[in-house]
Amino acid sequence: MREMGGHSGQANVSVRVLKAMGLFGGVRMASILCGIIRIKLVALWLGPAGVGLFGIFNNAIDMVRSFSELGLRSSSVRDIASVRDRVSVGAIVTVVRRWGWLLGVFGAVVMSAVAPILSLKTFGSYDRTLSFMLLAVVVFLGSVSMAEEAVMQGLDKLHRLARASLLGVAAGLAVSVPMLYFWRMDGIVPSIIAYGVTGCCAVLYYRVSGVKSLSHVSARETFTRGRSFVMLGIYMTAADFLTQFMSYVFIAYLNNSGGDAEVGYYQAGYTVVNRYAGILLSAIVMEYYPRLAASAGSRLRVGVFAAHEMLLILIAMMPTASVLISLAPFVVSLLYTSEFGPVVSFVTVAMVGVVLRGISYCLSYVILAKGDGVVLLVTESLSTVVGLVLNIIGYKFYGMTGLGVGYALWYLIYVLIVGIVYFRRYRLRLPFKVLAISGCGVCVVALCAWMALAFTPLASLPLTVGVCAVSLYGLSRLVSGRKGGMRVRKNL
Repeated sequence: MREMGGHSGQANVSVRVLKAMGLFGGVRMASILCGIIRIKLVALWLGPAGVGLFGIFNNAIDMVRSFSELGLRSSSVRDIASVRDRVSVGAIVTVVRRWGWLLGVFGAVVMSAVAPILSLKTFGSYDRTLSFMLLAVVVFLGSVSMAEEAVMQGLDKLHRLARASLLGVAAGLAVSVPMLYFWRMDGIVPSIIAYGVTGCCAVLYYRVSGVKSLSHVSARETFTRGRSFVMLGIYMTAADFLTQFMSYVFIAYLNNSGGDAEVGYYQAGYTVVNRYAGILLSAIVMEYYPRLAASAGSRLRVGVFAAHEMLLILIAMMPTASVLISLAPFVVSLLYTSEFGPVVSFVTVAMVGVVLRGISYCLSYVILAKGDGVVLLVTESLSTVVGLVLNIIGYKFYGMTGLGVGYALWYLIYVLIVGIVYFRRYRLRLPFKVLAISGCGVCVVALCAWMALAFTPLASLPLTVGVCAVSLYGLSRLVSGRKGGMRVRKNL
């Protein structure tokens, strides 16, 4: 096997990942910003009742979609990315699009069928049945959009996907806001539908054209070819449902033990830790997952990709976590108010878990790329139970700080769980250098958190500056492909 000259292969991959990170990180930030503006206007024009109604309808849509879409987005990306020849690509794209429509119809029917129940259980009457039934349109369009997004991601058309996402949220905001302003409470349902319509139109506008099956794909072949990613999607849906259920159980426990204020603190801290820090992870995975799925059959390629991705994630997450630790009081006050001071200790300690979460992403996506649905369900279920237990124990003994400790320990154990699968079941390897850097990275961020809690958050600032400098140096070495980096081989 010949080496790629001067580590240029590694450098090219690093540049691709960084471009994807910047591209989808920007899109995610724009999406969050549009969401903030939207809910802010709802609060301004409609008050608490409007915000509540808006949240109820959107939660109902998310609930039905999570059940009816069967994880098609992630599971089908694997099948699309793994095919090589033009004939197979056209056939699988056709199958994925058909399944998007089928699951969209299924979701719309489910939404319409449960509309009376949702109205009765939520509002105590059947007065809102028609509103829930109209939202079936959003469920259908969301499934169609999801299939097209899977095609774009699987075929590595990331710029198309980014443009579609950005246009969708911007146009959705522009179209839905006037409805809320002029129609007020009566405009909530139409605005949600308009948001879904514009998002779907944006995706269809940027859809990948010219990728068609050269032969007719029968209904039987549609079901046969779709069976693999649908079955994987079912396992993913079951794991997601268990995660959501355990989250609900903990929120109920926290509400009974600490009251509404404690729930509010936890939700605020969890949002900072997961939504804003998770922007980097979701952006990186957009490029990593299809590349990993395309090489799932090669142990050597999977090992190289996982190790390289782990280095990049550490380089991205270590300074992010350190900066958030040093500036936690300012960040929390900026995003919320000074009343949310108790959230600071939770965010500070949980940043250690964020770094561990990045490491676990690299390993857990190997399971998904290999289509190992049973193992995926087992690992995710075990992780969810561990997380619930640690959260309850942490809060019981140490309050908000204990929740941060529970979060960090949760992802430490999750790394061990997926690590066992990675090393023992798949017999894959990671270079000692990568393992050493990972361990040092976690310890450094943990030291930052300790300094922030023991003294003051700003006390960790010098260490944070050092972490940022080292990360920039490491990033420059990866991008330039200088000697001393990981060796990426040709013809693996």
